[in-house]
Amino acid sequence: MKQGSPDLQVDGSGLRVAIVAACWHTTVMDGLIDGARRGLSDAGVSSVDLVRVPGAFELSVACSRLAASYDAVVALGVVIRGGTPHFDYICQSATMGLTDVSVRTGVPVGFGLLTCDDDQQALDRAGLEGSSEDKGHEAATAAVATVITLRDL
Repeated sequence: MKQGSPDLQVDGSGLRVAIVAACWHTTVMDGLIDGARRGLSDAGVSSVDLVRVPGAFELSVACSRLAASYDAVVALGVVIRGGTPHFDYICQSATMGLTDVSVRTGVPVGFGLLTCDDDQQALDRAGLEGSSEDKGHEAATAAVATVITLRDL
């Protein structure tokens, strides 16, 4: 666990959760998906579906469609900075789109979109052996914790 991050202990028994994962950067994505599955398992979530989309830009529309059928969705992707403004456009669009899905539908969206300057930063956050962080696990746990919080409001 990264220093300063919360230690969320949640009980997601009975919840239905969808993981929506982009396809770019296979090694990083495999780590994020495994981490999200571990996070959901640790929270007691047994009903988990995985949906794959081409890239980070497509996460929002898939999460929007799935929100009506699930208690939470976990959005996973990675965008690596390149030499063009593409990075900025995709990161901003995906972030705003996922925020809109969550606010508009009231369904928590676990934000597991890595926005990194280089491949090593993504690998460090992917939850792989030797990674310093497990952002897939964190995104899934945050989504479940938010479902529980919203139930109490």
